[in-house]
Amino acid sequence: MATTEAPSVTALREVLRLHTVASDDPDRTDPAPFVELHAVLRRHFPRVHEAGEVVDVPPHGLLIRVPADPGSPTCDADPVVLMAHMDVVPIGDESLWTHPPLAAEVVDGMIWGRGTLDDKGQLVAVMAAVESLLAEGLAPARDVWLSFGSDEEVMGTCALAAVELLRERGVRPWFVLDEGGAVASDAFPGVTRSLGVVGVSEKGVLSLRLTASGRGGHASRPAKGGTRRPHRRGHHPTGAPPLPRARLPPRRSRCSGAWCRTCRAHCGRSWLARSAPPSLLARVLVAAGPEAAALARTTVAVTTLSGSPAINVNPTSVVAGLNLRIAVGETTAAATERIRRVVGRTIDVEVAEAHEPSPLSPTDDPAFALLERTVTTVFPEAVPVPYVMYAATDARHFTTICPRVYRFAPFRMSAEQRESIHSYDERLGVQDFLDGVRWYRTLLDGLTHESVAAAVAG
Repeated sequence: MATTEAPSVTALREVLRLHTVASDDPDRTDPAPFVELHAVLRRHFPRVHEAGEVVDVPPHGLLIRVPADPGSPTCDADPVVLMAHMDVVPIGDESLWTHPPLAAEVVDGMIWGRGTLDDKGQLVAVMAAVESLLAEGLAPARDVWLSFGSDEEVMGTCALAAVELLRERGVRPWFVLDEGGAVASDAFPGVTRSLGVVGVSEKGVLSLRLTASGRGGHASRPAKGGTRRPHRRGHHPTGAPPLPRARLPPRRSRCSGAWCRTCRAHCGRSWLARSAPPSLLARVLVAAGPEAAALARTTVAVTTLSGSPAINVNPTSVVAGLNLRIAVGETTAAATERIRRVVGRTIDVEVAEAHEPSPLSPTDDPAFALLERTVTTVFPEAVPVPYVMYAATDARHFTTICPRVYRFAPFRMSAEQRESIHSYDERLGVQDFLDGVRWYRTLLDGLTHESVAAAVAG
């Protein structure tokens, strides 16, 4: 019971009760929940706001600079940026939830609610860790910037605005850390240990609109061949991608090679422990199920389909929406051209949205080593490994000012919990949340150790 009464848990539950949903059109976003969320953060984390410099970022985001200890050898070194986002996706069909999605109930040691995993748990954990540091009269060894976006779920402009504010100030972060991987159990076939998967890149995003035209008319008199359906050749009805088998480019292969070496060292007699080259790893991942396959190739999903307005009318046009996640080493232009070749000239292919894959961040680097040490310190059962994240985050915008952009949420997550993200029954263990707070505090303490090491080396 004591853990459920922890101040950080109370703060998280208050934040979860706020329905902070962003809209594609900023003018349609209700600002009130975001304003209240800012107030909750000020109330629960007063030292962060008193010691830090708080900058409002449009539309409803925050940048908070927590200044370094002036006596630290690295007080003038490049800062660290810790990220999260305040907005959440809609709750969907509330009847599917075991517990109300905006009640933040604690049941059987779990906090239930929209945003526990994506991404309010991380937001509050970061704030709680910094607050605890300041409460002890300490300060970070180098400046720490907290960047909290307000429209990540709709791929909005808040993170871009934050990057521009930092750029104008001449800020070049040592590393950036956003949501992404987690301490994942049962993540890959044959791997029995938990993995602390740290994202070193993320796949690109490509949304296509496929349109086929026809003559229409009464359904009792279908024309020969009917309307040329975009799904007829463009995609399989199940959504299986009309794309080549996985091919890992050289830099991606190096990332997979590091993944293999780590697992061979720590995961015993699993299939990864054998000397499988990255090219074979890619093919094994494709066959291992959707979560693993998404790591190794460009994927395509059919997300929307519209045709006739009536069941007895032949459509004059059929429109299918495709969402592709572009593998590192490929481009949105090449993927678009592949789709055009598959569907043929009679289907119009329009690009609705396109974002290239993010650059790969280094894994043979002191910043990544610090993240690895922090993972093993707080989660000794987990093996830290790099991976390419298949979802899109605000972190991709920070690659323009920093070469070390990592993606990791320091929470234990089962496969069932991971599936609840953007779905129903999203939940986070109370102790797992508190361990996440401890992880961020350990990371902040680790910055001090890095500072001492730098002073000795100097």
